[in-house]
Amino acid sequence: MISETLLIVSLVSIWMSLLMSTLTLTGATHFWLKHSTKLVTTEPLSAYPKVTIVVPAHNEELVIAKTTRAILDMNYSAAKVELILIADNCTDHTADVMRAILNSRAYRFRNARVFERHGGGGKGALNDALKMATGDYIGVYDADAMPEENALYFLVKEALKDPDQRVAVFGRNKTRNAKQNFLTKCINQEIVVTQRIQHCAIWHMFKIGRIPGTNFIIRRDFVESIGGWRDGALTEDTDISFTIMQSGKLIALAYNSEAFQQAPETLHDYYFQRLRWAKGNYQVVVHNFMHLFDHSNWRVKLETFYYSCTFFWFNAAIILSDLIFLANVVALGVHLFDPSVSLPFTFGEGNILIAQLLLFNWLMMIILYALQISIAMATQIGQATTSQVWMALAAYFTYSQLFIIISVHAVCSVIADGLFHRNGNVWVKTRRFSD
Repeated sequence: MISETLLIVSLVSIWMSLLMSTLTLTGATHFWLKHSTKLVTTEPLSAYPKVTIVVPAHNEELVIAKTTRAILDMNYSAAKVELILIADNCTDHTADVMRAILNSRAYRFRNARVFERHGGGGKGALNDALKMATGDYIGVYDADAMPEENALYFLVKEALKDPDQRVAVFGRNKTRNAKQNFLTKCINQEIVVTQRIQHCAIWHMFKIGRIPGTNFIIRRDFVESIGGWRDGALTEDTDISFTIMQSGKLIALAYNSEAFQQAPETLHDYYFQRLRWAKGNYQVVVHNFMHLFDHSNWRVKLETFYYSCTFFWFNAAIILSDLIFLANVVALGVHLFDPSVSLPFTFGEGNILIAQLLLFNWLMMIILYALQISIAMATQIGQATTSQVWMALAAYFTYSQLFIIISVHAVCSVIADGLFHRNGNVWVKTRRFSD
């Protein structure tokens, strides 16, 4: 009875996960069919609000030069851009590289400064920049994020459609070293699906946005009203997204705004980057879980439900189904030598039925995974290729399965942080590579 119950719970949970993914894919497909016929232009805006762009950088001498140039070369009124480059507790030549760019002939008269910061790490850098900022909006770019020429233009254009309600606008991020190795190719596919399918779908269907941590703008007065960024949050982007939704305001999507980020090129760097992200998301879910049962607005409830399902229910279901599969495989192997041993997880005597159900679920997950990547890639010129399909299949059996290990590690770490009262918000920097 217990084994049958676990089996049913696992199957139903996976079906719910497939249903949610199908809904998201349908919404994204409708979004792109609607926008694919629209001509994108860069006509003058009705207004050019001043934007203070902040770039926190900790030991980023390998990438900060290209990022700084890309920001200063954006298609936006130079008089309306204030750039604050923060050399945050750097022990390398990051500050020197920053100053060299700003002192060059092309940029020496721009409204830009280098701020060398010492002391506590974390989001204190953004809060220090907030005190110095004079713009109507705060724009944030990571040190490795090279914005496309019109990135800021499209962010502001979207904000101006309803400046009172749209207190933040986010764009999309792409991988600038996608072709480096197998890992970066997998990361590129994951990011494209996240940006082109998930983000577009939930904005299109529910007007829910998620600040991605880089390539976004947010009204300065709103950030000041909430006391700035919450220091100690491992994923401050998710944390502040919930705060915005709780206020009843919107985080709008500017789907044409793009920035190119550097992905981790080694498994070690990738693992600890995603572990930090996973821990941060678990912390945010736990912190906001109460909103499912209070009088919070429906967007907060829906987003909390989505995160709870994704990071707790569905992950647990995948782990449970994997354990059921392994238990049956081991029992089947033992049965070959000892006929008295039977499969622990079956529906009565219907072993064929359970095999058919598991095979059906498995095929559906693979097909949906490949379909998401194919549709996401089809929205980008030159990306929808046969090699991407084969790459998706290879990633499903390797790269995607690694997230299960990371999730388990993250949950255990969050629990241990609470039990032993240890500081779990230690920031592990992702190593950069010259490109």
